[in-house]
Amino acid sequence: MITLTFPDGAKRDVEQGLSAAQVAASISKSLAKKAIAAIVNGVLVDLNDPITADATLQIVTRDDDRALELIRHDCAHVLAEAVQELFPGTQVTIGPVIENGFFYDFFRNEPFTPEDFAPIEKKMREIIQRDKPFTKSVKTREEAKEFFRAKGEMFKVELVDAIPGNEDIKFYDQGGWIDLCRGPHMTSTGKIGNAFKLMKVAGAYWRGDSKNPMLTRIYGTAWASDKDLQAYVTALEEAEKRDHRRLGREMDLFHFQEEGPGVVFWHAKGWTIFQQLIAYMRRRLSKLDYQEVNAPQLLDKSLWETSGHWGWYREAMFAARSAGDETDDDQIFAIKPMNCPGHVLIFKHGLRSYRELPLRLAEFGNVHRYEPSGALHGLMRVRGFTQDDAHIFCTEEQMAGECLKINDLILSTYKDFGFEQILVKLATRPEKRVGTDAMWDHAEDVLRRILKQIEADSGGRVKVGVNEGEGTFYGPKFEYVLRDAIGRDWQCGTTQVDFNLPERFGAFYIGADGEKHVPVMIHRAICGSMERFLGILIEHHAGHFPLWLAPVQIMVTTITSEGDEYALKVRDDLRKAGLRAEADLRNEKINYKVREHSLAKVPVILVVGKREMDERAVNIRRLGSQDQKSMSLVDAVAALVAEATTPDLKEAS
Repeated sequence: MITLTFPDGAKRDVEQGLSAAQVAASISKSLAKKAIAAIVNGVLVDLNDPITADATLQIVTRDDDRALELIRHDCAHVLAEAVQELFPGTQVTIGPVIENGFFYDFFRNEPFTPEDFAPIEKKMREIIQRDKPFTKSVKTREEAKEFFRAKGEMFKVELVDAIPGNEDIKFYDQGGWIDLCRGPHMTSTGKIGNAFKLMKVAGAYWRGDSKNPMLTRIYGTAWASDKDLQAYVTALEEAEKRDHRRLGREMDLFHFQEEGPGVVFWHAKGWTIFQQLIAYMRRRLSKLDYQEVNAPQLLDKSLWETSGHWGWYREAMFAARSAGDETDDDQIFAIKPMNCPGHVLIFKHGLRSYRELPLRLAEFGNVHRYEPSGALHGLMRVRGFTQDDAHIFCTEEQMAGECLKINDLILSTYKDFGFEQILVKLATRPEKRVGTDAMWDHAEDVLRRILKQIEADSGGRVKVGVNEGEGTFYGPKFEYVLRDAIGRDWQCGTTQVDFNLPERFGAFYIGADGEKHVPVMIHRAICGSMERFLGILIEHHAGHFPLWLAPVQIMVTTITSEGDEYALKVRDDLRKAGLRAEADLRNEKINYKVREHSLAKVPVILVVGKREMDERAVNIRRLGSQDQKSMSLVDAVAALVAEATTPDLKEAS
């Protein structure tokens, strides 16, 4: 007999070798009917796997959140079976679960297209309707390879060779169609349900190597219910409407082109928003005793060897040397991927005293990092970007206080930009790192204490968590994740404690005891990449920026040419008041002009005609509203100036 312990603490003695399915049946018929898998000693397993020793046991039903991954996993297998039924000769490769769905890679002479989705989905529903059980078997390595050779599945033969020697070679049969798989699976195909949808196709090299054959990857999504599926599809449609690349074109903000892959060509309107972000951040930092500095773009390779970047980060760095045939030396330079080594050198220039600490050095530094071309994605993933970077040099006693000040700055900044839901995660030591375990233990211990205080001080606004193994190579960090208007999470700000870099560079300060001491270095970013943060803002606001951030805040439009002179006066009065205003005097119908400027996401449109000119008034129309309001020009300018005041300046007043 063995003893099973259930989630509520109850225990039950059962015969050794019974499966979770049999245990569920012994508890109740309804549980046995709903059960689809089990968690034994914390590991998700097939419901029919025998339990051979004392264990904790949880029965997983389809309405359990943990079932979603199984639904998607099983759906990937059904997709592969459907494809091979409809398109004989197609070879299957791998089909993992991914965020919000799954994909399967296929080898076929003619790539699949979205036009193939309808018949494939129809066939998938037929297979699910058959409700065939998933049955597991184990083969020897040679049996497995021979099985796939006989079917002409040469990619699967390669996969068998890649399985570690200490692992079983598992197969799952679903009514005659058999696939290589680690498992687990639900009990039958019928448990998948019909809340799935094929989403898109893409090319993918076998094993990610461009020297290997090109495969067709079919992406799908699957959910526990039709309601969940529809909610996901609706969210995708909303995200597509908000896509910053599309809005960037419509609003004439920026573009990308082949001659500069991964770098932004800013247009005047986009650059206006960018500079508003920078100006906002500068004002915030100036009130907190930050000193803005600027370190060189190009630094000798030896600097990056000292910092550790050349060894740990080399593949993401751009190197440079003279383009001429002959040079005076053989120096290799690196275009900086981050600002921290330059700031250490600024700190080192001259003798520092403990009385100067904490010393806060900030830089809006332009950095470059190599991103694979396939990973580039508008403003969200670029090769050249601006970091709102800062490094605080302080004593150990000052470290916790500085981290809390940074936290307050980050949270208040996000609030000013319209983000209310924040998650702070502690990212701990990665496998590849510099420094001693004792240094890491100390740094992580301090950050864990600070994390608890952040949670307590937030009054529930901030959630916290731990991201094991995701710290940088030189220290643990806080990752600030903000949630946008449609529920997506974006990791932006960071606070990283570093006991290593100052020591590697020989940086020190003279303490109160007259001795040399190595400072603690805190790396801090709020927006992170300013380009990416702007992309997030575009999508969060769907291009409908608050008045203070909009590139063109007000458009003055005329009804007839009679109002041209007055329209220009209105525009000029607005500009004198510090507002970004333009005038549209074209000989077009007013409804056409209003619609055009609304599509361009101009927040405020002032319409002027003969009556407004006579009364020295304006007719105000707001983006997204059908309402109109008439005001005197003087009152309108005053009201708009007040509304366009940036959040930090409003608080100051």
